[in-house]
Amino acid sequence: MRYHQLRFDIWLCLALSVLLSFIPVKIAEKILPKQYDSYVEERTVEKGDIGGMADENVYRAQNVQDLLSHDTFTVISPGIEYYNRGAGYHGKYYMYALTLPSGERIAAIINNDSVQRTGQTIYDGDSILPVGHIVYEDLSKDEYFLNQIEHSQKLSRTDFYVDMLGEGGKVSQEDFIETPTIILQILTVLIAFPIFHAIGSKIGIFPYFFPPKEKKKSEWD
Repeated sequence: MRYHQLRFDIWLCLALSVLLSFIPVKIAEKILPKQYDSYVEERTVEKGDIGGMADENVYRAQNVQDLLSHDTFTVISPGIEYYNRGAGYHGKYYMYALTLPSGERIAAIINNDSVQRTGQTIYDGDSILPVGHIVYEDLSKDEYFLNQIEHSQKLSRTDFYVDMLGEGGKVSQEDFIETPTIILQILTVLIAFPIFHAIGSKIGIFPYFFPPKEKKKSEWD
């Protein structure tokens, strides 16, 4: 097995770039928690709106026909049964295979922040799912998605899905902070590395990656 060792100038510039990247990361870690509160407020759905908590006035759908005949509705699901019947990504949405009380199965996007539990734990009692509505779309065109969500049982309908998310759906504070700080750190390293190396090459302590072209002497030199 052959081992390749980085040149001194490369690992030194890389190390300096990584150290420098901690400065913007520390700044971001102080700013982002304050922004998270605003983010949570924006992504919290009012009760009764699509993706919000369903009160006693929201229609309790029993079957597909109920879904199709009502503008908005909710579904009562035993425990966390809707978690365990298959799921998959369709575009940017993560959809669950939701079993209706009738036994029919449809795809649904669910705002877990608005699910109401009637039991002592998530495993007993029922889950009152958020307010939802029908979105017509041909899911059969997304074969990869169907292979995921139908791994245990076929969907009853693939010409629509139920949107129980609306404008809701929040990431955790940890994920809200972690993702942009990682991106910021990578960008800082990518920008700082060539700058450090160019400076070192200019003052003669590093070899050039691309040696500068020598200027042609004019006839007057």
